[in-house]
Amino acid sequence: MVRPGSRGRVWTGRAIAAAPAVLAALGVAMAASSAPRPDVDRTAEAVAQVTRGDLSDKGMSAIRARLDAAQLAEAERHDPTLRNPALYGLTPGWESLTLGGKPSLDLGANGLDAQRMNAAMPMASGALRPARPFVFRPATAEDRRRALRCLTQAVYYEAALEPNEGQEGVAQVVLNRVRDPNYPNSVCGVVFQGAERITGCQFSFTCDGALGQAPVGWAWDRAKRVAERALSGYVATKVGTATHYHADYVHPWWSPTLAKITQIGAHIFYRWKGIYGDTAAFRQTPATHEPLIDEARFSRPRVQVAPTAKSPEEAQAEVLAQALAGNGIAMRTVQIDGQTRVVGAASLGGRRTATPADIAAINERMKAFESPAAPAPAAAPPPGVTAMDVEEVGRPAN
Repeated sequence: MVRPGSRGRVWTGRAIAAAPAVLAALGVAMAASSAPRPDVDRTAEAVAQVTRGDLSDKGMSAIRARLDAAQLAEAERHDPTLRNPALYGLTPGWESLTLGGKPSLDLGANGLDAQRMNAAMPMASGALRPARPFVFRPATAEDRRRALRCLTQAVYYEAALEPNEGQEGVAQVVLNRVRDPNYPNSVCGVVFQGAERITGCQFSFTCDGALGQAPVGWAWDRAKRVAERALSGYVATKVGTATHYHADYVHPWWSPTLAKITQIGAHIFYRWKGIYGDTAAFRQTPATHEPLIDEARFSRPRVQVAPTAKSPEEAQAEVLAQALAGNGIAMRTVQIDGQTRVVGAASLGGRRTATPADIAAINERMKAFESPAAPAPAAAPPPGVTAMDVEEVGRPAN
């Protein structure tokens, strides 16, 4: 196993699971003996010969160059970063760093590369734990309607085109979280957790504007049937106590920290490792009251520009400036997890947006660089030195 993010590397017993093939690739002969040397000694000797003691990026590249396709694939199972050795020693996530949100902590975390990384991560042995039936007992009919709608939204917007078992798995994850002490104890509280912030929503559809799109009738009815069964005690046995999932075309930073249970359709399901993922750990008592969700707010952009006689640029700059100053632009009251909270403009990516006055000042300073400066007068040659013209030969005309 190679630990990324440091200049040195540590090879463990798991990383030399294919020791004979690696030794052969490194040119080390294996002879029969009544007292054979341990594989780790031969591997260490082979690595020292090839790298000459240099375990930096250069040394790792030398080892990689000795491996054929099959050996390289085996090595990548234990260290996916071998695919891009140029990134060794650099802070994970730097290559995808943007001001739009939290960078990924993985290399190649999207698309086909993510599918390869997900496929290389084996299912955790014995990870499946049974989940207890969730029978929702609301205080009022309105609480049941709210819970059913929130759970239907999660199933629809997260897995509308997934097979039935995939949709049931998504519903099971939501209800598992309701009984997990790490999450809110209501269905709507779990589904809309973090939605009051620009970043941090647990289910992406609650903060990416997806709620602004009207659902397709037949698909909504299908998702609603799944949600009704789940709230009546149906258990998705294939995912058990799963509390996380993601699509197989992304590779989130947290996936290696959890126990991989199974994949259904395009979704890969995980549970907490250790006792926190066992059936007994889901002991939180579900609430009988469901919070009222302001869906209209979560269906449109977080920062709103009020009608004004100012230009769009000036109005937007004023809104952003006041939001950054904490003056409460577009503030609303919303209930999350049974509590009333006042929410509004949140983090804007960690930088201040330039105002028209800032831009004008920058343009003024740039004029000095854009205007050609007058050539400096030639200095007089020192005494005894004769000035001569220099003829440039071969210089392009333009």
